[in-house]
Amino acid sequence: MRKLLWVLGVLFAMPVHAEPDALVQAVQMPAWLQRGASVTPLQPGTALNNDDRLITGDHARVLLQSADGSQIRLGENAALTLSGMARQRDGQSLFSAVLDVARGAFRFTTGQIAKLRGRDVTVRVAGATLGIRGTDVWGKVGGRMTVAAMEAAMGKSLPDADKEAKMDFDVVCLIEGRIQVEHAGDGSFVMDQPRSFYVMRKDRPPYPVSGLSAEQLAKWSVETEIVAPAAYQDGKWKVTLLSSDNERAALSAYDAWRAEGYAVRLRPVAQAEGWAYRLNIEQLASRGEAEALARQLTGKLGADAPVVSR
Repeated sequence: MRKLLWVLGVLFAMPVHAEPDALVQAVQMPAWLQRGASVTPLQPGTALNNDDRLITGDHARVLLQSADGSQIRLGENAALTLSGMARQRDGQSLFSAVLDVARGAFRFTTGQIAKLRGRDVTVRVAGATLGIRGTDVWGKVGGRMTVAAMEAAMGKSLPDADKEAKMDFDVVCLIEGRIQVEHAGDGSFVMDQPRSFYVMRKDRPPYPVSGLSAEQLAKWSVETEIVAPAAYQDGKWKVTLLSSDNERAALSAYDAWRAEGYAVRLRPVAQAEGWAYRLNIEQLASRGEAEALARQLTGKLGADAPVVSR
């Protein structure tokens, strides 16, 4: 029981920061937060610090909001490190940050209100560094598609002979706004045309900036959008994965689910003959999303009959 009380104490004693530099708004699990030597499941409402690293698993998504009101989205199997976050420079109000995307897809979007605020955000994507003031930009480290598909996206022919060969690449796509790009192979240049993109190939020179088809942009955009049941900062619904009157078994299940990247909560419930321990995934947006998640997780790690409730 002592270990259980310690677990619950940690969960409920997590510090709440007023106006954090970056805040987790939604998580389509599995996803993790690496903070120093600690790796824990990522959950909505978490205030993020400099040097935090976010990692997503298969079919996962993450939505963040930064202090200037901008939104940062991550797709599946992605890794992002936050650094250099601050709100002032030389005594002036200015949000600054460095987003280092090691793998996977991301999207940085400045909202209408946020466009009125000062910012200096740098995004590192593979070999490119992007200077952002106010814009909507999508990128991916570790893309793969056929040469023919890339030709269709660019609307032009490429010199590669084998059109069905798969090409590995990293890409930056400007949806709207303006970004300053620096790349070792191309120097420094500006992208300011909506729906333009810059492709960097492995061990080859980058392709020149090209226009991007609406169809390809739509396909890529989905990779960073939450499309399955997710936990939200203000979600009210929950899925009880399992219930046990055995404390040791409940703690073992708790550890197993968290290792898999699910931000479960262990809730003790008083009974006539002791305690029952319920393992929940909480903060789901609606009954429909909770039911969909219950179906999705049925049979996983002992969750034989998940129950949905509010």
